[in-house]
Amino acid sequence: MKLPVYLYGHPVLRAACEPVKEDYPELKKLVADMYETMYASDGVGLAAPQIGRNITMVVIDADPVAETFPECKGRKMTVINPELEILDGEKVSRAEGCLSLPGISEDVKRVEHIRLKWFDEDFQPHEEEISGFLARIVQHELDHLDGHLYIDHISPLRKQFIRGKLHNIMEGKTRCEYPARYAPKKRR
Repeated sequence: MKLPVYLYGHPVLRAACEPVKEDYPELKKLVADMYETMYASDGVGLAAPQIGRNITMVVIDADPVAETFPECKGRKMTVINPELEILDGEKVSRAEGCLSLPGISEDVKRVEHIRLKWFDEDFQPHEEEISGFLARIVQHELDHLDGHLYIDHISPLRKQFIRGKLHNIMEGKTRCEYPARYAPKKRR
């Protein structure tokens, strides 16, 4: 089932996430719904907070960008309760976008070499060194689990340039091609 993507300004995107327990109700259905939502939204990653769940889980299918970034070929992963270790301190700047920030793209500096430990949807453990653009996707999605968005990594000046677009998303004035949940209106 396609779920609505929560957009910038919604408090769920800034809340801390809780670890997923093995007995999480209907976990496999939620994983399937997250993949369906991500594909319907033309994303390569989706974090649980983006569908209103404050749990430490993301889904990634980087294969659509494999022509440009070969390390992404065939890379589909469900990441539960991840632990991230930065392995390379040199940061590379690349454009990023986010389903929760429709119509905005900004350059973000991130490291390109990480180690990731996680569990899959069957609670089987995994550990892997990940490099290149796939490492960027992982870091972007894991940021969501800590209540961070990629725009938190841009300069205050760049934030000023996109302030109007951010305001429009929060006010529900931005439309996207997928089901979305806007921030609740503030009472005045």
